[in-house]
Amino acid sequence: MYDEQMEVNSPVREELPKTIHVATVCIYGLAILSAGLFIFLPLVNLLSPSPWQRWMGSIHGMAAMLAVIVIAYAGHLAFPLLRGSHKVLSQMRTLTFWATVLSFLAIASGNWAYMRYRAPVGGARAWLRENTPLVHYLFMEYHEFTVLFTFPLGAACTWILWKYGDSILERSNRTVLIGTCIALIAMMFFAMGGFVSGLNVARMHAL
Repeated sequence: MYDEQMEVNSPVREELPKTIHVATVCIYGLAILSAGLFIFLPLVNLLSPSPWQRWMGSIHGMAAMLAVIVIAYAGHLAFPLLRGSHKVLSQMRTLTFWATVLSFLAIASGNWAYMRYRAPVGGARAWLRENTPLVHYLFMEYHEFTVLFTFPLGAACTWILWKYGDSILERSNRTVLIGTCIALIAMMFFAMGGFVSGLNVARMHAL
């Protein structure tokens, strides 16, 4: 009994890191590393032998990545806002504004990429329609139209949140609040779906 107590109180044993601490450090380290690799995924385009792909792919990829992150965060906060949480309201106004700005940048840079995509000779669209038309009709057609909804939805939600201010949480404006939150959630799904479909098209055939 005495030996067991001495072993527990041993300074050498106390200096050893606890298993739970090691596991926590590993989990946080892997999470940060994975998030960093995911965020900088568009910069892989800089390794492309095509000059067009290097700059256009990197710019559009980073704009789309940042837009998806901010839009997804805003869509996530739409749920507590829908329940009437006053704490997230000021943050939502700022987030929705920047989500709209990033959505515009992603769409603008995407139109730059779309010119190359629709090139009649050597373009990705012609190649996909000839070799894998299902990819074009399922992914690219969906990608072309759904991502365009993110900007008008974001602009409308930004205007509503700034116009109504704190009064949007009042009972008389409950319908406006519900409509705004649904629009933010739809914006989130459109952005995420467009990002995934765009990655699938790029995986099938680079520009």
